[in-house]
Amino acid sequence: MKKMMLMAMMMTIAISANAMTYNAARNEALFLSDKMAYELGLTNAQYEAVYEINLDYLLNVNTRADVLGPWWDLRNRDLRFVLSTVQYNRYLASTYFYRPLVWNAGGWSFAIYGRYHHNRMFMHCPAVFVSYRGGHNHRGASFYAHHHFNHPAPPARPGHHGPSAGHGPGHHGPSVGHGNGHHGPSVGHGNGHGPGRPNGHRR
Repeated sequence: MKKMMLMAMMMTIAISANAMTYNAARNEALFLSDKMAYELGLTNAQYEAVYEINLDYLLNVNTRADVLGPWWDLRNRDLRFVLSTVQYNRYLASTYFYRPLVWNAGGWSFAIYGRYHHNRMFMHCPAVFVSYRGGHNHRGASFYAHHHFNHPAPPARPGHHGPSAGHGPGHHGPSVGHGNGHHGPSVGHGNGHGPGRPNGHRR
């Protein structure tokens, strides 16, 4: 019995070791959301909602099965309420947005780093970057179903900004959840020089 309990505990530790810490998840959510705002032409309200949705997804990815599992489905469902039809279709056509995590060699990497250098930021941090800690991705009705978002026309598709040596920094070991040596974006990292965005309204 003790041996079985020890084995079960070891399995639990192994699964938990693959989970991202909150700080790692929010930094990656910020970097991904920043690029979505830039390419899809998000309003401020859309940008904040997209950050929340991306953070919720990343906080719930613990194993390979989660990468394209139920939490990924909830992410796509919630984004459908936030983005316009044109924006959502562009999102679907951009693999680095649609499938942001790629499972490789027992761990995951971020597809967005194949398109953008890891220190390339276009927008300011969304206000919710400091306050939101997850929890809007309900399995029932979408939290965003009854919110109203303005839907501007997305800009022309921007050019390629070059990969960061083909790697997401520090994300090619068996786990990205340790939070050590993370070189992703942080609070106030955005340079604010992205294209102008109309102010959105979220009620």
